[in-house]
Amino acid sequence: MTTAVAAPFRFFALQVVRTRRLGPSLARVTFAGPDLRAFRSDGLDQSLSLFLPHPGQAEPAVPVELGEGWWQGWRELPDDVRAVMRSYTLRALRRDDDGHTAEIDVDFVLHGLEPDSGIQAGPAARWAAGAAPGDRVLLLGPAVADNRAIRFRPPEDTDLVVIWGDETAVPAACAIVEALPAGTPARVWLQVPHAEDAQDLRTAADAEITWLVGDDTDGPEATLATLRAAQLPPAERPYVWIAGESGCVKRLRRHFVGERGVDRRRVTFVGYWRRGLTEEQLREQG
Repeated sequence: MTTAVAAPFRFFALQVVRTRRLGPSLARVTFAGPDLRAFRSDGLDQSLSLFLPHPGQAEPAVPVELGEGWWQGWRELPDDVRAVMRSYTLRALRRDDDGHTAEIDVDFVLHGLEPDSGIQAGPAARWAAGAAPGDRVLLLGPAVADNRAIRFRPPEDTDLVVIWGDETAVPAACAIVEALPAGTPARVWLQVPHAEDAQDLRTAADAEITWLVGDDTDGPEATLATLRAAQLPPAERPYVWIAGESGCVKRLRRHFVGERGVDRRRVTFVGYWRRGLTEEQLREQG
């Protein structure tokens, strides 16, 4: 006798249903589509791969008909045809009356589109800024609720949650903070380019949330100085979640483990991007 096992990830054909500007450098895009009935996730920092069309294309070009060979087939497509692939985290999902996923929200950082940014906007930022209802995308996401693309996993005995994230980690960090159990002690730092990007979060946790406003031209040094000067609530079993630019994330992990004595097994650190490299360059290096 054999038991069928669902594949943990699959493609979902989705359409934009609405958009909302959250601030000068953040935009929320809501997606829906019949495929979402098979979307499953119980994670608060669920990672997703989003495939976007080039300007002039009605839909993203991904050879899903090749089955497991889609990746090689996608890489072999011409640069101006191959769908733009970017990694994001799920901001929120909403279910229908039957318990199936009906809509998902993905928040985009509009790099290069903020006032006086001084940097060139990438294809995903340009797409998000112009997204409109009916626009078609392809999502590679979870069909199994508990999957390896979920990183926030505090041990059950955690008595303090510590969070730091830059603007790319704000969607996941906000989802985490909003879902923390009532009374959970939490200390949160979120880095955004503009004061208007800060969000009003509602949480039942005993959370102190600090929005750090400004660019990151000084790299991790200013962030590290801020956290070194911070007084954390007393705790015997803290859990730390750090996400954002990989160089800064590594420095902050060393701070919490080496300087504050947090058990390294209780520190989750995720590099969402690397300074000076595009996502394509990062994939080539990997």
